[in-house]
Amino acid sequence: MIPYSCQQITEDDIAAVTAVLRSEYLTQGPVLPAFEAAFAARHGVAHAVAVSNATVGLHLACLALGVGPGSVVWTSPNSFVASANCALYCGAEVGFVDMDPATRNLSVAALRIKLASARAQGCLPDVLIPVDFGGLPAELREMRALANEYGFKILEDASHATGASYLGQPVGAAWADATVFSFHAVKVITTAEGGMVTTQDPALAQRLQALRSHGLTRDAAQMHHAPEGPWVYEQHSLGFNARMTELQAALGHSQLGRLDAMQARRAELAARYGRLLADLPLGLPVEPEGCRSAWHLYPVTLEAGTAPRAQVFQAMRAADIGVNVHYIPIHTQPFYAARGFAPGDFPEAERYYARAISLPLHPSLTDAQQDQVVAVLRQALFAG
Repeated sequence: MIPYSCQQITEDDIAAVTAVLRSEYLTQGPVLPAFEAAFAARHGVAHAVAVSNATVGLHLACLALGVGPGSVVWTSPNSFVASANCALYCGAEVGFVDMDPATRNLSVAALRIKLASARAQGCLPDVLIPVDFGGLPAELREMRALANEYGFKILEDASHATGASYLGQPVGAAWADATVFSFHAVKVITTAEGGMVTTQDPALAQRLQALRSHGLTRDAAQMHHAPEGPWVYEQHSLGFNARMTELQAALGHSQLGRLDAMQARRAELAARYGRLLADLPLGLPVEPEGCRSAWHLYPVTLEAGTAPRAQVFQAMRAADIGVNVHYIPIHTQPFYAARGFAPGDFPEAERYYARAISLPLHPSLTDAQQDQVVAVLRQALFAG
């Protein structure tokens, strides 16, 4: 099968992990801070805090930003459930802002309308979580202006967007108070499982570092009492065990060295899809001026005149083309229906989902395989 995405592991990656296995440290050693420093440098940010996965990163970032009972967090319905669940983990309330049909990211126009209404009702959000869907950066400049006007913080969910750029700067470098990246096996770079939270705020980074390790510190300068010896630690908050291992960090650090090359291949394949699919009744992903997508996904929508989505999906899977669908709108899930949301609440996200299919896109995809994907899709679209 040609998968919609997959990891690309090289001999250098294997050597990096093997070196850790032969070393003194499997966890809490020198490789993790080296990975964090390299990631921060690549993304033009002062602080990068590695965690066990991106869902944990969203959760800890919410806590570090002060989200708790009584807080209100808004996000996009067009995302994986983790983008909303992270707020509920903190005891907050969740709301959604519909997507822009062109970018498929959270709509700035819809956000403006919802903020004006919320201010009139006295229920403004404390945190906004825009999602860089498919690797395309959200419109953060406009969102930052609204955040300054209405007094909320921005937690960017860049799980799809490692290496992307917005207005000439790497994603995570500016605009958001904190940004979360994912290193799941199918993401742009991988640590098998893992995530990273970036921020320019040293106090926020310090809170994240404590939260990922039980709320503990061994820094004598932060302790309430002078330590008797180097074994002493203090717990200052209720944290978690959310650390990344040295093995994962070694793999991530090695992959990071190939990020530009892997991203260039993704962009090449995306451009090639654009040419190969131009004559078909499909809605193709866009890359607006000022944005450079990471191209984690290549989602298309079926337009009028094609076979039903389920039929096209089944035909492609039967031909060993590993298409997928991203995403079922979060608010339509039974768990969120029980919290008062219903179909029809966010029509753009629902309209997009009803017609969406993600085509294979990853650096290991060959031109010949991509040609096969397009040929099968072309046939499936018009099958009786």
